[in-house]
Amino acid sequence: MLFNSLHFLLFFPVVCVIYFILPSLRVRNLFLLGASYYFYMNWEPVYALLLFTSTTITYLAALGIGYCKERRGKRLYLVGSLVLNLSILFLFKYYNFMAENISDLLARWGMSVQMPEFNLLLPVGISFYIFQALGYSIDVYRGNTLIEKNFFTYALFVSFFPQLVAGPIERSTNLLPQFKQEHSFSYENIMTGIRLMLWGYFLKLVLADRCALYVDPIFNNVPYHNGGSFLLASLFFPFQIYGDFAGYSLTAIGAAKVMGFNLKENFRRPYFATTVTDFWRRWHISLSTWFRDYVYIPMGGNRVSTLRCYFNVMITFIVSGIWHGANWTFIIWGAVHGMLQCVEKLLGWNKEQWKVRGKIIHWGLTFCVVCLAWIFFRANTISDAFLITKGIFTNLAMPYMRVADFLAIALALTIVFMKEIIDEYDLKIRISESPIWIVRHMYIVGMIAFIILFGVLNGDQFIYFQF
Repeated sequence: MLFNSLHFLLFFPVVCVIYFILPSLRVRNLFLLGASYYFYMNWEPVYALLLFTSTTITYLAALGIGYCKERRGKRLYLVGSLVLNLSILFLFKYYNFMAENISDLLARWGMSVQMPEFNLLLPVGISFYIFQALGYSIDVYRGNTLIEKNFFTYALFVSFFPQLVAGPIERSTNLLPQFKQEHSFSYENIMTGIRLMLWGYFLKLVLADRCALYVDPIFNNVPYHNGGSFLLASLFFPFQIYGDFAGYSLTAIGAAKVMGFNLKENFRRPYFATTVTDFWRRWHISLSTWFRDYVYIPMGGNRVSTLRCYFNVMITFIVSGIWHGANWTFIIWGAVHGMLQCVEKLLGWNKEQWKVRGKIIHWGLTFCVVCLAWIFFRANTISDAFLITKGIFTNLAMPYMRVADFLAIALALTIVFMKEIIDEYDLKIRISESPIWIVRHMYIVGMIAFIILFGVLNGDQFIYFQF
């Protein structure tokens, strides 16, 4: 069920009304659990079994960790949880990629080996909910969170429908306790949540999907386009993926807020970053902090020698690239971001020491290298990525684009830029606090009208559903 579908626009209000009508916390949680599984099963009902399996494994592993007195026994339960969950992820997401590469490698050595292949549909959101469940297992092992003994409450934590299929990847320390609190009907929460959802819909429908109309045909038909088209598409794609993913995250955060739940911030104006390191403090925050806490720091983080620190950074970002998909393009994208951060550490860049002119220069450099790296992320193959990059620098020509489409994207970008300038420098115009009822709701009415007039209302799937 897509957020940008009529089905969800009917489903969500009904869920909210029933949720607030139900008399007890226990019944509410059971209802939300059922609604979350219904939400997920709208894609492929059978894959709800995978969600249930991952939930059961991590639930039992946490109980086992709590039952054991010796650290060795606790470690065995944690390792079991990691191995079983990552095996599920590997089978559905990475096995065919690995089998294909092994067959190609052996063929180059003169050996013809046909690896078995599985034609399995990639379950929506599998990387998100497995990482969320594994985070709980690790936190229980570390003693950072209490063991949840109620299976249904824990299952709701893993499957909570607003953030189930594309995050934010929540921590048990934040979301799990909220299922044990009574959430009363709150006009303030509802208005705040609706405003967040509308801004999310704007980013998705008006910015991302409008950019996609130009970007996708270029990247999917590389041989038929020139360097000018590649350049324009490579400048639009960063905003397409930002509007798409940040739009989903804000819609998820807003939907949860309507019911009284607080999800973690997932984006913080990433294209205002003045270093690549700063970019990753702002982009997909729930994933970058997950890798920081569960991969980078356990390897030693920056508390080791300089070379080992660079190694830790590279491994973390290569794994991050692999997380995004079974394709060498994602691995290269992750490696590029890792190398750029190592270079920044080597140069000792510190954005807090820069004057205004220095910040502008570093912002420009950061934006350019991030855009170039996005080419590998979006390209279907490595050869396409190199052709696009080469074309930008050697075969520039005037791109073709309808004036109306260009103006629509320019208008959307202008609105996003103005909104994010206001947020970045805390220049908020507090219309929502106006004593005049009509003024307070101008934003909501205006956003709905703008989305209907300028949005691409074709129900496009969110990009990160494939991860």
